[in-house]
Amino acid sequence: MKTPSRFLRLWLALLIGTQLLAGPATAADAPAKNPAAAIAKIAHDSKKVPKPLPKPVNIRFCLFDPMGPNGKISQTTRELVKLAAEWNLLVDLRIYTDERVVAEDFKAGQCEAAAISTLRAKQFNFTVGSVDAPGNLRNYDEMKSLLTMLSNPAISSLAINGRYQVAAIVPIGAIFVFVNDRRINSLEKAAGKRVVVLEWEPTQAKMISGIGAQPVPADFSTYAGKFNNGQADIIAAPALGYKPLELHKGVGTKGGVIRFPLLQATATVLIRRDLVLPKIPDMDARLQQLRQFALPHLDVLFGWLKEAEKEIPRQLWIDLAPADQVKYYQMLREARLHLMKDGVYDPVMMSLLKRVRCKHVPGDAECGMYDE
Repeated sequence: MKTPSRFLRLWLALLIGTQLLAGPATAADAPAKNPAAAIAKIAHDSKKVPKPLPKPVNIRFCLFDPMGPNGKISQTTRELVKLAAEWNLLVDLRIYTDERVVAEDFKAGQCEAAAISTLRAKQFNFTVGSVDAPGNLRNYDEMKSLLTMLSNPAISSLAINGRYQVAAIVPIGAIFVFVNDRRINSLEKAAGKRVVVLEWEPTQAKMISGIGAQPVPADFSTYAGKFNNGQADIIAAPALGYKPLELHKGVGTKGGVIRFPLLQATATVLIRRDLVLPKIPDMDARLQQLRQFALPHLDVLFGWLKEAEKEIPRQLWIDLAPADQVKYYQMLREARLHLMKDGVYDPVMMSLLKRVRCKHVPGDAECGMYDE
């Protein structure tokens, strides 16, 4: 019989590709490419089995998957729903292709839990939602350190904001710049070019206009299409999106991918605390147990992200000179500080992110400054 703990392991994989993975998993998929298979293996090998809920609890869970019911995230979540029943958690799964509607239904109490991008989740928790700031972290080791830090009970209280609570933050990978012309290999050469931005996030359009480029507004459903059909010259996306979003169409024969992470992107699982806590009085303790359980398995998630980067053809990568990388990290830092002072990002989270970066590179110039 499948153990209830498999539900908890599947939860770790729920949002690896929140907006980006497409197509159902198949039996032929290797565990590294099949979240359900990999998580099931962890469950089988683990001896730590959390206790089921004492009685059945009904939860309405709203999931954003732009690929619809047949997307890989939807497929994986259906398995999660089946296993959740063995844990006495009866999930009414509702799949959306419009993230805005998920957020609105969650706000209205139509969903007791929701899975959306962290960028969109910032409206429910400003501090934790500020994780996805420009240049937030440089690599997956730093992301692992951040998630470890946020799992500390003394800091995890930041996850609660009134009736809203962040249940999990899940990495979806480094954000890279995809271009339709390899000659666009510097910020200066992006001037005058068309760049896809999210229409509901005005900060992006302002930043793009600030470098002399032309913002091309889109939502998640049209984001890749604007690049693939030639309406834009530049798009930013994680490696997980390369295949399912068919970004090779936009890259074409002359384009490429700049090997420099603008930020480490994440997705967020949210809970309506006011609706769930009465049903699960020990919810905070259970979430803390889940966070502690998840930490040793983070390398599984990062392994999937690294595999996605390897699947981008080698000849497409555009490497920057070390001096250029230093210059761009400084520019991202200046943008981050400006946005923080403008109230776009939370100073508390910016301080935590800096603490992580300086833990890994203590000699960096920013570590001797006190403006973040």
